[in-house]
Amino acid sequence: MTTQHAPLPKKRAFLVDVERCIGCFTCAMACKNYYHQETGVVWRQLYPLDEAIYPHRERAFYSLACNHCENPACLNACPVKAYEKREDGVVVHHQDRCIGCGNCIRSCPYGAPRYNPVLKKAEKCSLCHERLDAGEQPACVQSCPVRALRLVDIAAMSTADAANAVQYPAGYPEMPQVNPSTRFIMPRTPRVVRR
Repeated sequence: MTTQHAPLPKKRAFLVDVERCIGCFTCAMACKNYYHQETGVVWRQLYPLDEAIYPHRERAFYSLACNHCENPACLNACPVKAYEKREDGVVVHHQDRCIGCGNCIRSCPYGAPRYNPVLKKAEKCSLCHERLDAGEQPACVQSCPVRALRLVDIAAMSTADAANAVQYPAGYPEMPQVNPSTRFIMPRTPRVVRR
């Protein structure tokens, strides 16, 4: 007699393939355009790696947004329950409940929640949960022309991705107390950039 186990719940996460990223900012612009963010409000940003971290002449980037942490500081700091952690690991911000106190902005060690000066409320990446529920990819993932940004299930990553993925690459703050879900594939060999 075999015992059937319930499948593990999904733990959705961004996989940032630094090896593939060309720094085109398409992911950041897709997010900004999809959500019609106010001037100065950006949920996804590209950070060029400093030469001390990646000492090669070509460029390498970290594409970062909310990490959808296992123990989100934003959720724990919010006095009005404007944050929800779904079973699939997605941390959703419900802006209609937000009172603009800024606790989430001050508490997030990665700076994911941003202040919207027009609405006078916080906002952040919610991993396009409405698109996920409709069977679509997040806007940033769908837009990446080189597949440098992917959505993965940490609980069921492919063997190759799991073997190469790093949770805390150089220059990325190590915060085990919140346990960020974003994973990175680091460059293996320098690319040659013609000048």
